Amino acid sequence: MSFALTSPITGSAQTGLTSPTYTIVPDTAPTSAGKQYAVSAIGGTQAGVDASSSPSRPFTITLSRPANLTQVSSVDPVTGALKKINRNVYNILVRKGVTPLAGQPAATLFVRISIDVPAGADSADAANVRAALSMTLGALSSISSSIGDTAVTGVI
Repeated sequence: MSFALTSPITGSAQTGLTSPTYTIVPDTAPTSAGKQYAVSAIGGTQAGVDASSSPSRPFTITLSRPANLTQVSSVDPVTGALKKINRNVYNILVRKGVTPLAGQPAATLFVRISIDVPAGADSADAANVRAALSMTLGALSSISSSIGDTAVTGVI
């Protein structure tokens, strides 16, 4: 899995945002097993939205893989079944500084997505791993505005 974002990122539809784009620059990831980008500029109509401007108002995306990739476990000689299902977990973390109340210091909003792949499925069933990710990311993109509305209104 290659984590490589290109700039600018075209944002998906959201209520109140018109043609949102996000110019990104490489940033320092918390671990060597990840890549991080900071949003350096905002495009389109996004009233009130700010780029990554300080440690208290970040706008970053971090993409990471396990520090040590796990392999398929051995097969039990008696049962012929895998002794255990090892997993490789890939993470996507978005941090965004937000204002919790006018006049108050910024707080950080977190969006966490975790992709938990059984070790071995990457080679034994790559098509279905890709299909699961394709469907997930397409579904999230297609309902981006609804997710935003729910996060703002609390109504699902």
